[in-house]
Amino acid sequence: MSVYKNEKNNTWYVMVRYNDWKGERKQKCQRGFTTKQEAQNWERQFQLQKKADVNMTLESFCKLYEKDIRPRLKENTWLTKESIIQSKILPYLGQRKLSEITAKDVIDWQNEMRSQKGKTGKEISPTYLKTIHAQLSSIFNHAIRYYDLTVNPARKAGTMGMEESKEMLFWTKEEYLKFADVMMDKPLSFYAFEMLYWCGIREGELLALTPTDFDFENRTVTINKSYQRLKGKDVVTVPKTKKSNRLIKIPQFLADEMKDCFKLFYSLKANDRIFPVTKHYLHHEMDRGSKAAGVKRIPIHSLRHSHVSLLIDMGFTALAIGDRVGHESEKITYRYAHLFPSRQSEMADRLDFERTSDEI
Repeated sequence: MSVYKNEKNNTWYVMVRYNDWKGERKQKCQRGFTTKQEAQNWERQFQLQKKADVNMTLESFCKLYEKDIRPRLKENTWLTKESIIQSKILPYLGQRKLSEITAKDVIDWQNEMRSQKGKTGKEISPTYLKTIHAQLSSIFNHAIRYYDLTVNPARKAGTMGMEESKEMLFWTKEEYLKFADVMMDKPLSFYAFEMLYWCGIREGELLALTPTDFDFENRTVTINKSYQRLKGKDVVTVPKTKKSNRLIKIPQFLADEMKDCFKLFYSLKANDRIFPVTKHYLHHEMDRGSKAAGVKRIPIHSLRHSHVSLLIDMGFTALAIGDRVGHESEKITYRYAHLFPSRQSEMADRLDFERTSDEI
């Protein structure tokens, strides 16, 4: 027997022995169960987890899922997944056996998700519905790949929601210069937006910058980390993708401005954050500056779009732009195709010349 009663506080506990992944004999004690049945249920799920038995509940499997994939992910990526699992999946399917969840169960769950409303009273957006379903499907795929589940009921049920095509907002150079002019009353904000617009870096990349990232002699800035504020703590991680690790050449005027920025600090150490502010601060400053300059308010990430659109307008190739902003050239071509009309006209004119020149 491995379930026992603690007579002192009238609770139950489990003492279970098992072999770990190295084959070594281990012992685990879990306390605090109010009834014997609760303790026995916990023991049964624990044994199923150790055997990687797909007859365990979805809730139990999600603990294995977290153990398997969390070490491979950035912390903010996992927290997003965890939020969906805890709020949108487990309350509805958590106590069902993994192997017994059917496509019909998933369809019923989808209908429940579609009927829900968010904090603002609005229905869940199609984009978020798609994200929720993708997470459920990912859990089943993991079970198929590593735990011998035979079918993915989420895939069989079909997806829900869809990607919403959002208008790509950006500022022209003239609009940005109006904005930058009114931001000069707060130098730190001004220098932050200068880096965002003239380098096309992401917010997290900006907020992670330190003095050691700058080489003023060669006019370069190294992008190799990203800043996040997670659960009240400052967290610096690797950038979004491998291609995000890059060396950006900066114009001379920006190099001079960043030298002035360093002088704002009484004692700036090599690994101190140059912009010790939050994303919330930047968004507040964006609101203030847009209103004062009389230009349309765009999301801060759209400064990155603005940088790309400026480079396209200057005639640079998608490959060159992709290297600068940390994107694959195919993504630049696809996402910004509507900004290449002059290139399309140039192509047509060249093709016309190639065809008609032979007739002369």
